[in-house]
Parts: sequence; C-alpha cells; structure tokens
Amino acid sequence: MNPLWRAAHDERAALAADLTGLTDEQWRVPSLCAGLSVREVLAHMTAGASLNPVRWMAGVIRCRFDFDEQVAMRLAEHLGRTPEETLEGFRAVVTSTTSPPGPTAAWLGEVVVHSEDIRRPLGIRRSHPIDVLTRVADYYRGTDLVVVAQKRVRGLRLAATDGPFAAGEGPLVSGPTLALIMAMTGRGTFCDDLTGDGVGLLRERC
Repeated sequence: MNPLWRAAHDERAALAADLTGLTDEQWRVPSLCAGLSVREVLAHMTAGASLNPVRWMAGVIRCRFDFDEQVAMRLAEHLGRTPEETLEGFRAVVTSTTSPPGPTAAWLGEVVVHSEDIRRPLGIRRSHPIDVLTRVADYYRGTDLVVVAQKRVRGLRLAATDGPFAAGEGPLVSGPTLALIMAMTGRGTFCDDLTGDGVGLLRERC
C-alpha cells in the first residue's frame, strides 16, 4: 500500500479513538473550520473518504460548480441522525483509499489538518509521527491545490523545531511542524505556537 495512505489510515484511526465518548455538548463545539461544529467537520471528512472522482464530478455538476454547495451537500449526507451515527460513519471509512481527484499527499494533509480542526477546540493533543508531519508540511509549502498554502508562506523562511522541515527565504517563522502546517493552511490560532520575525505577517495572511 502507498505509505501515504497507510499514514492517512493511522491518522483517521487515532482521531476516531480520540472522539469516542464525547458528550453531546462537545460534539457541538465550534471547530477551527469557520461555521462548522466538531461533528460537522467529522462528517465532512467522511464525505471526502467516500467520494471517488466520478461521484465528485457528478456532485460538482449537480451544484452547478458551486464547490461550497457541493461540500455542504456531501456533509449533510454523512452527518447521520446522532453524533454516534456520525462517528460510526467515520469509522467505516478509516481504511478507505477513495478520494476526489488529487494527489494522495493532499488527502493525507486533509486528514491531519481537519483532525486538528477538531482536536484543538476540544483540548485534545496528539503526538503525530514527525515523518508524517514533515511530508505534509513539504506538500503544503509548494501548492495552493485544495487549500491556499504556498501563497500564504511566500517570502517567509519556515523552520521546524521538532523535525527536519525547512523551506523558503525571508523573515523567519519557527516552531513545531504541526503548528507550521496549520498556520500554512490558514489556522491563525496556531501562530501562537510560532516565533520569529515573520509570524506577524503569517498571522495577517491567515
């Protein structure tokens, strides 16, 4: 199996374990995705692991190329009637290799980022394998596919303090690899975990 898919499966399994036993109130906590609760982000992740390129394109056409509408439609399909059903649906796709069009690194990145969109507001911490985080950081710093990241860190020097990731030239932004990933993908709250002359500019771009 592609090692990136194996990593995505491990990350999904870890998230499912972390979310077991949440209260109804915790499921309603706002995630780091604007306008979406913890439960809704999990349903969005299930949708992403359930859509092959043909179904994805069919949905895009059905929604007349309104990608936000497509996301909302698919999320609703996988939300379930209760939080327990939402989690059960996610568990069912933990080992899925189904995805919309795009490189596998993009979907591993989606799993890592959305997992932290859920964990951070709940106060849950995960020690991600540094090789996985390094691969995701290296992917995002070079692309604006799916999520704007490359443009956000243009003209900045990124340096991880817990692993080998380093990229770019300019004012320094330094910190944990996970915080660099999350800030690259627009999660400004993670700038609190970063240091360097470039942090203010990155925060503005978030």
